[in-house]
Amino acid sequence: MTNDIILSGKVTIAGTIKAETGLHIGGAETGLEIGGVDNVVIRDPLTNQPYIPGSSLKGAMRSLLEKANGLAIDNERVWVKEPDISIHMCGKDDCAVCNIFGRTNGEKKKVTGDKINIETTTPTRLIVRDARLTNADELEKAKTDMPYTEVKTEVVIDRITSAATPRQIERVPAGAEFEFKMIYSIYNKNDIDILKSVFEAMSLLEDDYLGGSGSRGHGQIGFENITVDWKPRDYYQTGDKDKIKSLIKKETLEQIINKFEDIKKEIKINEKASSES
Repeated sequence: MTNDIILSGKVTIAGTIKAETGLHIGGAETGLEIGGVDNVVIRDPLTNQPYIPGSSLKGAMRSLLEKANGLAIDNERVWVKEPDISIHMCGKDDCAVCNIFGRTNGEKKKVTGDKINIETTTPTRLIVRDARLTNADELEKAKTDMPYTEVKTEVVIDRITSAATPRQIERVPAGAEFEFKMIYSIYNKNDIDILKSVFEAMSLLEDDYLGGSGSRGHGQIGFENITVDWKPRDYYQTGDKDKIKSLIKKETLEQIINKFEDIKKEIKINEKASSES
């Protein structure tokens, strides 16, 4: 069973992700000749440039939003792949996490061992594209250890023997910039309110970290020059760019969240889509 889904339009969120500290998002080490680096970054196989996978960005946002809404506890999480992966999932129509990231129906097993039966499926509202490096030329000119990246040596101390074991971590240096884009689908009025949670998740991420070794200083990022556009369904039917409405031009997350009530008023949806099914 599923609620009727009628698309009213899409909100596009685009801008720049800037690495404030070194950024490490791991890639496959198989077959790489990299001279002893223990942890490599993920790279585009065609350009050899590092990038930020959309899945990493989306996963970090989901995790932080779950924690912020008190949904990271065992009783609120179900197994996706037991015993390794669990996420929040519930049957509430107004749940921001379920609406943004999607929900499937059927019987689920909670981390606590209890069962929950979810009657309705809802599609994922948020699509997150891979973020591509935009200042590659600048990084090429820098004297980095490897193409576009640096190697940071850390020492792991055995707490029992006090033996020191060095390890090398490849990371994108501070100052690297990536172009990001997210697309958020609007089906009903509730989706407009929930859109604010997307910006809140982005803001939480700025004060957290992206990628690995965040507690050791890696992964601090900032979202800059954010542009938000509303593309109604009419735009996709006609291709008329005049139907696209600019909601935000090159602003910060703080500015967007502060004026969100004004942004909401600019998103017009058809009455049929906004009615409860």
